[in-house]
Order: sequence, then structure tokens, then C-alpha cells
Amino acid sequence: MLKIYEYAKCSTCVKALKFLDSKKVKYQKMAIVDTPPSMKELKEMLASVKENGGSIRNLFNTSGLVYKEMKLSEKLPNLSETEALKLLADNGKLVKRPFVIGDDIHLVGFKEDEWKENF
Repeated sequence: MLKIYEYAKCSTCVKALKFLDSKKVKYQKMAIVDTPPSMKELKEMLASVKENGGSIRNLFNTSGLVYKEMKLSEKLPNLSETEALKLLADNGKLVKRPFVIGDDIHLVGFKEDEWKENF
């Protein structure tokens, strides 16, 4: 089943859920702050992001308060991939949302055109 890690107060997550509902897609909602994606899911997502020319930075909520407080824009380039993934697995507020993972679907953030290609 498709999992969507989301934050209820996030307007982008609300839009994403409405989109999925309009397409009658079945999904399991996961509260990203209470239950961040697992290390396995983060590694899967990173592999997908890299296939599309992205990097570990694409998994981070770069506009988030925690990201800024931790000064990750300065630290991230010097972290190993494992260290960066551990940060994400330990703190759901650092993860870009919505974070959608399923058998053949790996999406981070909500770009309607990209989502239309997948659903």
C-alpha cells in the first residue's frame, strides 16, 4: 500500500491528500513528526531521487525551522550520506513533505504535474 508521510498543518500536504482523494488512490497516512520514514524507506527514496539527477538535499525540508536552527545548509555538504539519512530518520521535521513511497512510486514534495504522471 502507498504510504504518505505528512504533517496535518502543512498546506502542501493537504493539497497532496486532496489530489490523491480526487484520483481515488488508496493510501496510508503517516504523521511524519511522530513516525518519520525508516532508514530503509529513506535509502529507497534517495536512490530514486539520484536516478532523477537529485541529491540527499532533496530529502530535506530546507525551509523548515529545524533545518535552519541546525545550520544544515552549511553542515550538509560535509556529512556522509549515512549521517544525513540518520538525521532524517531521527527527526521528521527535517524531512521534505509530503514523502510518498509505494511499490513503484517515490515522490518528495508536491508538484502536481509530477504527481499526474504517477497517478
